Amino acid sequence: MSLPPPEIQPSLEAIEAEGSQKGWKLRLAAPRRLGLWSLRVVVARPLEGGRAEWLGELKGWALPHREGLRLDTLRVQGPQSAGAGYLLLAAGCAWALERTPCRRARFLAIHDNERQHRRLVRYFQGLGFEPLRELGAAPIDWGPRLLWGGGGLLMEGECAQAIQRCARRWRAG
Repeated sequence: MSLPPPEIQPSLEAIEAEGSQKGWKLRLAAPRRLGLWSLRVVVARPLEGGRAEWLGELKGWALPHREGLRLDTLRVQGPQSAGAGYLLLAAGCAWALERTPCRRARFLAIHDNERQHRRLVRYFQGLGFEPLRELGAAPIDWGPRLLWGGGGLLMEGECAQAIQRCARRWRAG
């Protein structure tokens, strides 16, 4: 099974199958407590002896409304992980579209390292996310900074568009 043509929205099942064709296992957990979903998506490459090589993870949470998906962490590592970020983000957004009322996602491009911050902003802009506002040191930013764990550029994008762009980049890679 491969991802559907670009004009058709890939499902979470299709995204998992696409990762499987590359030999990767995608696992998603999203328990819901007190009206809030906690999201964790992991991708790994199975190894011999029941072991696995961790390639990356996406963490976040979802509130039950249109702009409710919050992507907190996207971490990818290792030389075998090319494309893992696209697979993780597409899976998280597909889950949100299929299982929640969320249609838009927010991500904080944290500003703890200038080079990494620029990379995050470029990466997410390429996937259709747009800057909302900078979270700095102003008193109005204290609450959001506490929630997100730091300052940086808060970005927002359409889940459907992010999936489409991830799918195109996955195919190109």
